[in-house]
Amino acid sequence: MTAVSRAVRETVSGLPRQFWWLWTSTLVNRLGGFVVTFLALYLTVQRGYSASYAGLVAALFGLGGAAGAVVGGVLADRIGRRTTMLVAQLGGAVTTAVLGFVTHPLAIAVVATLVGLTSNASRPALSAMLADLVRPEDRVRAFSLNYWAINIGFGVSAAAAGFIASAGYLWLFLGDAFTTVLCAVLVFAKVKETLPRWEGHAADVGKASGPSEPHVGLMAVLRDQRFMALVGLTFLLGSVMQQGSSTLAVDMGAHGLTARQYGLVAAINGLVIVVLQIPVTRALRARSSAGLLAAGSFLLAWGMGLTAFAGSVGLYALTVVVWTLGEIVHAPASMSVVADLAPATARGRYQGMYTLSWSAATFAGPLVGGLTLDHLGRDAVWVGCALVGSVAGAGYYLLLRPRPTVIVSGPLDTAPAARTTSSS
Repeated sequence: MTAVSRAVRETVSGLPRQFWWLWTSTLVNRLGGFVVTFLALYLTVQRGYSASYAGLVAALFGLGGAAGAVVGGVLADRIGRRTTMLVAQLGGAVTTAVLGFVTHPLAIAVVATLVGLTSNASRPALSAMLADLVRPEDRVRAFSLNYWAINIGFGVSAAAAGFIASAGYLWLFLGDAFTTVLCAVLVFAKVKETLPRWEGHAADVGKASGPSEPHVGLMAVLRDQRFMALVGLTFLLGSVMQQGSSTLAVDMGAHGLTARQYGLVAAINGLVIVVLQIPVTRALRARSSAGLLAAGSFLLAWGMGLTAFAGSVGLYALTVVVWTLGEIVHAPASMSVVADLAPATARGRYQGMYTLSWSAATFAGPLVGGLTLDHLGRDAVWVGCALVGSVAGAGYYLLLRPRPTVIVSGPLDTAPAARTTSSS
């Protein structure tokens, strides 16, 4: 017990109090994240719309999320992290509640797009604020704890949503809206602005002091070749990860397994994250970001690839455990790398582009996976996942590996100083 207590103290110690308020707000928000999980079921069962229409609404929700990632990132750097979070959260609460009342197909599509936009707009601001608050050496640990809160909340909300829906689907929308408002109240009451100021900042936003930096616009982020390469690699890996929530269900159904069995297998993902996220992150805390991202990508890729050999519930469950371990290693390290690459006054924009890569993968991954399954077969899907994920892993390592030290020598009598290249 002493060893466990020491491990817990080392995991949670040294992080600022404001981080824990943000952590709590994330947990509260995700505890009420009912709507996204049950939206397709609500549209088809409760409203009687077709599966095609439900798919269209889901795509529009994702499109809104992609726009929200960029807009939220820009606003986080312009008007402040805290203000952006509050506006997005209150907007998300209103649009989610409205979605539970509208019935016309066009109205549902429009409001679902707005729900996606508002719900995703707060994420770059939250990530930027975490990077502002936490020391570089503690960022992987901080993002890991936040990711843990997300998955705890998701697991509880997914389990509770079924019981709430039995009393009426409207309560799902109202409950989601309520927890989002409660999250905004926590941010308003306990969280202070962390946006660093730079000379000539037009709005002079925020009270946090920091080094003076030039303004970095969105185009400058797009011209950052190293960062955009990271975004591209994340898109590739994200597209592979999406097969776990789309193609995997179809593949299991083709083997005669039921929806309940798929639900049990899918639930393993969240369970493994909740149980192992903290101890795995602690065990790997001394590893480089390049090594963590590469290892996480390979585990995720080949865990998906192993699905080609699966045909029973037990084998499918084993593959989920393997690729979830990759997710556990990759997720906090990738968010920390984005924070390290971004200038302090542009962290919102950088986090917004990073979030956009995941939103794009949410759209492209299921589409490509479905087409590949239909036209080339299941082996092509899972072998393709292994290959694409491996390419992403190798790319992460080559992009972020420590650079070798270069000694610039000259005539012995001049005794020149050594110079080293920058390292990640």
